[in-house]
Amino acid sequence: MRLAIHSLYSYPVKSCAGIAHQRARVTESGLDFDRHWVVVDAQGVFMTQRQHPRMVLIRPEPATDGLWLRAPGQADCFVPPPPEQAEAVPVAIWGTPTLGADLGDEAAAWLSAFIGAPCRLLRLHPRAHRLASLPHVTRWIQTHPDWPQSFLPVDRHAFAFADGFPFLVANRHSLEELNGQLAGQGVAPVDMIRFRPNIVLQGLEPYDEDHLAGFRTGGAGFAFVKACARCPIPNVDPLTGGTAAEPGRTLARHRQFEQGVLFGMNAVAALPDGEAWLQVGDEFEPEYDF
Repeated sequence: MRLAIHSLYSYPVKSCAGIAHQRARVTESGLDFDRHWVVVDAQGVFMTQRQHPRMVLIRPEPATDGLWLRAPGQADCFVPPPPEQAEAVPVAIWGTPTLGADLGDEAAAWLSAFIGAPCRLLRLHPRAHRLASLPHVTRWIQTHPDWPQSFLPVDRHAFAFADGFPFLVANRHSLEELNGQLAGQGVAPVDMIRFRPNIVLQGLEPYDEDHLAGFRTGGAGFAFVKACARCPIPNVDPLTGGTAAEPGRTLARHRQFEQGVLFGMNAVAALPDGEAWLQVGDEFEPEYDF
């Protein structure tokens, strides 16, 4: 099988449903609109499916003039952009500070009613400048001096409300291996969307990503700066919002490492023109790390 991009996903509101794309614009901050919105609780702490699995049933759709929110049993909600001079609201994502703009009481009431807890919706503030982990990016650059793409300066890899990095890359055949292990136990297969990747590659051997420094496609380079340690979110069924022990239990039996239970690679990008377009079916060139 040829090496190609299998699928592309963005997740406009952190921890809500994702959107599949045939073609997507990317910048060094990620796919367009990826995690540009975040839901926070009454204390201003970001909310996720870890505590509120129903969030996966909320279907966001960015529009040129705002954001649509849709969910079962509720009327659609249109959320306009914040005022041009919106106040910057501090919010931390896993201890890393950034800024959001509050999107008002209507969106807050709609989300609170569906999730079942008081919350507010924030959009990324224009003054926000949250960087990918400098130690991880710096270490990668230092250990890959021959990489043909320039990932310097280190502090250019800013992004929105994703957990730790602007891109998460996964391998389709790693999922097939996991689904084979699930089938051996009489467990139904799971879809890749549970792992919430942005870019899914095909044509690699299962878990070949463990041995890659990154990949190139067209003029874009992607550096695999940190393996992704998984939380319980893949155990949330994206169709129902229900939770179960799988696939996390099986994944833990086969993919437990010192860093945690690993699936997928966190990445940063180097784009010579500052942006690129990726398309399903685009070929890529892997860069092996040995």
